[in-house]
Amino acid sequence: MCGRFALYAPGERIARQFGLEAVPELAPRYNLSPSQSLTVITEGRGHDRQCHAMRWGLVPGWSKTPSVPYSTINARAETVAEKPVFRSAFRRRRCLIPASGWYEWQPAADGRQPWFMHPRRGQGLLAFGGVWEHWAGDGAEPFDSVAIIVTAAAPSLQPIHDRMPVLIEAPDYEAWLDHENHDAARLQTLMQPADAASVQALRVSTHVNSPKHDDPRCIEPLDAGDRRPAALDAD
Repeated sequence: MCGRFALYAPGERIARQFGLEAVPELAPRYNLSPSQSLTVITEGRGHDRQCHAMRWGLVPGWSKTPSVPYSTINARAETVAEKPVFRSAFRRRRCLIPASGWYEWQPAADGRQPWFMHPRRGQGLLAFGGVWEHWAGDGAEPFDSVAIIVTAAAPSLQPIHDRMPVLIEAPDYEAWLDHENHDAARLQTLMQPADAASVQALRVSTHVNSPKHDDPRCIEPLDAGDRRPAALDAD
């Protein structure tokens, strides 16, 4: 599962990594939560890449109301191509969600211990695989919404949580975003558990537990001697 994550990289870095013509103007976010607005990369009709703000929690276009009675913040890689709520979006509206890292909570004797999973130094930003939809119901303001696809966790991360976001590598951005690509077998290969060698797990404090906290304290290491995430040190 992915229910919280961070994106605090500067707009220039996001534009460079994802091949955007325009640099997005974004405030650093350290504790993004469901129903909030996310930064999402899509492919336009001319195969150019565009940056949008979308609500986290997918609402299918056929829904009669601007909400659904169950959680749609995540879609399972194993069923995203089949489930009615995600099926059309997976076929035609795949996207990338830039992330500086994501949070998971590990059961512990004194509660739940939060961890921050982020790229190892020199690895750049993470790109979550996602699907998006446009909703335009009667008498309500139209909006776009998104779900993050999750898969089985890499073996080294399973002691923390058994699921993790699908991570799309830069050489696969084009194949993933291409709305004319309906090769189900190829797309499934892109949703396999990531190589954990590119991801580092960092214990952080329970400050992140509250969605009201959205500041650099959320990603500060809990253990003495651990280094803070690389993206804070350099662009």
